[in-house]
Amino acid sequence: METEQDSTIQELPGNEEAQPASAGERLRAAREAKRLELSHISAETRIPLRHLEAIESGSFDALPSRTYAIGFARTYARVVDLDESEITDAVRKELSDDYGRTSAMAGGMEPGDPAKLPSAGLAWFGGIAALVLVVGLIAFFSSYFSAGTQLPSLIAEEEAPAEAQEQVAAASAEAETAPIAAGQVVFTALEDDVWMRVYEDGGDRLFEAQMASGDQFELPADAVEPRINTGRPDAIGITIGGREVPKLSDEPVTMGDTPVSAAALLARADAPADGSANN
Repeated sequence: METEQDSTIQELPGNEEAQPASAGERLRAAREAKRLELSHISAETRIPLRHLEAIESGSFDALPSRTYAIGFARTYARVVDLDESEITDAVRKELSDDYGRTSAMAGGMEPGDPAKLPSAGLAWFGGIAALVLVVGLIAFFSSYFSAGTQLPSLIAEEEAPAEAQEQVAAASAEAETAPIAAGQVVFTALEDDVWMRVYEDGGDRLFEAQMASGDQFELPADAVEPRINTGRPDAIGITIGGREVPKLSDEPVTMGDTPVSAAALLARADAPADGSANN
């Protein structure tokens, strides 16, 4: 009897070891322990509030990319005095686990599973419906192309759709460019020790700092002809209105007096790369 009672006690759920908290839960717990609001973390790190909320909830797919998720989590951990390496390792693992679950769901149907095959009656019905459709198409085209039927000219019909497609493509391009050109320009350090200075042409300095990975600077909307100086354009991510645009360079080169308004960045992205200019 005592043996059975001991066995029952050992099998109680309360004796199971607690599962380790996710990276987002650990960050939130550390923040609450310091009695800090999420808005305070956002103001100190310059990370948008919605991205911090996504990190705490583990919704990393809401962030622009994997690099942003890891960089933002590292910066958050630094502010609440958590081990940055442990948090970034946990984020990487969660990102890998999410990818594995997605792959498993995508491959959930196994070929040859009898439970997932259509019934014999449904298969017969589908075959008959297909046969009726084929017979109807044959009858339609036979009457349409019968003798005496005059086919219309195809030249005008081909020119009209081509012109319409060009107009639609041009209108779509304008509609996509207009909103993003007026969007908020945000610079994000993708590595540690990234120096950057942003200033108005012939005017005041807007920002200058040695940035850590995940640090951000939002360009003021009223900045007049803003420009940038940096030696690590390859380590600075840029978004306009939340949409990622190409970096100023893919190599660590010195860039000075380079225009960085939304319009200038979009024009730079659309221009063909000649590989010779650094600004």
